[in-house]
Amino acid sequence: MRYDDRRTAGRLLATELSDLPELRGGDAVVLGLPRGGVPVAAEVARSLGAPLDVLVVRKLGVPGRPEWAFGAIGEHGVRVLNQDVMAAAGITSAALESVEAAERAELERRVRAYRREREAAAVAARTAVVVDDGLATGATAEAACRVVRGQGAARVVLAVPVAPERSVARLRQVADAVVCPSTPWDFGSVGAWYRDFAQVPDAEVVSLLARAGAPDPPAGDGSPGTAAAVDREVRVPAAGKHLGAQLVVPEGATVAVAFAHGSGSGRHSPRNRYVAAALHRAGLATLLLDLLTDAEAHDRHNVFDILLLARRLHAASVWLHAETGLPVAYFGASTGAAAALEAAALSGSGIHSVVSRGGRPDLATPAALTRLRAPTLLIVGSRDRQVLSLNRLAADRMHCEHRIAVVPGATHLFEEPGALRTVAELARDWFAGHVGRPATGASPRRSA
Repeated sequence: MRYDDRRTAGRLLATELSDLPELRGGDAVVLGLPRGGVPVAAEVARSLGAPLDVLVVRKLGVPGRPEWAFGAIGEHGVRVLNQDVMAAAGITSAALESVEAAERAELERRVRAYRREREAAAVAARTAVVVDDGLATGATAEAACRVVRGQGAARVVLAVPVAPERSVARLRQVADAVVCPSTPWDFGSVGAWYRDFAQVPDAEVVSLLARAGAPDPPAGDGSPGTAAAVDREVRVPAAGKHLGAQLVVPEGATVAVAFAHGSGSGRHSPRNRYVAAALHRAGLATLLLDLLTDAEAHDRHNVFDILLLARRLHAASVWLHAETGLPVAYFGASTGAAAALEAAALSGSGIHSVVSRGGRPDLATPAALTRLRAPTLLIVGSRDRQVLSLNRLAADRMHCEHRIAVVPGATHLFEEPGALRTVAELARDWFAGHVGRPATGASPRRSA
């Protein structure tokens, strides 16, 4: 099993945890191991209705062989030691004090950076659910379990989306329960089991902890830019059809991005989902949308019916604006990029901005390219030479703010290492960089 991203893994993990006897008392606290474990833990905490906190632990390594741990430390002066390792390595009291002082300073620095003066969640006499995004040897997870036990936790549950079975078996001797949905025999590394395993920045950890500790917004507050967190499957009415879609609205979102894909599988496209996850981390809402039904997608004529796709995308943008109260932007791929430009050029569309990934803007009508006012970014791989040429021809017709971004070494599908990450970063910066600029028109409204 491969996970789309850490949030997806967290939701599945929460399902696995929901019937665990250790969690029936309602006294659980969820503790994420920074940094990658915190997004997973945030989903678990939300599902369980439990408080979320960060669990910073530091292993105590043998001098000269730091990978050989003889103990671990946590907050509030907690220290656990492995006397057998200390004896085998000849750890003296002076060496112990020296190593612990250095690790304690680093632990306190990280706690300050992540928690920002907020009080730590109480662990004593509660069920501590320790969460990471996966584990290989399990050494850090073992240290974390021992630390929360030392902090007085009544029960310790370790929850990870993926790990080798041998590590899970060993950790069952340390935790009261271990929940791990996937234990592949050919484990390799944690990152191999995620489609999106981008590094989690400190800022995201801080944001997730702050959101978890923030009070709920007032009931009925639907003002733009303050939408409550949403992540659900929806059916979008569009030109006589109801289209399948996935709507995600992070708290405090400022723009909603509708994804336009030429085939019928836009919401399941791993590339679109990867880009959408990067936008979520930047506080942008997304609507992953199927512009064609499964039956329609089998007819290649429909994939190239730009006006049909544009009409449906425009209708979806009207729905999206009404649903979220946010300005709407478009992210188009392949023929969906032409549909995005065509829809954005409609009079009164009010589209915030447009990004095309490996798109065919040349398939939009010349009149639409000329009328377009939304700031537009065209992303093309340097080795996708024919499409790059077509993008340049389309750009020559545009009078709006626009730019062509060429990703070095990338082909049409951006399958090369790091290429799709570059696409996601370019799109994120383009959308976020135009927040607060004057709108290009009125709010999206139904076309005549």
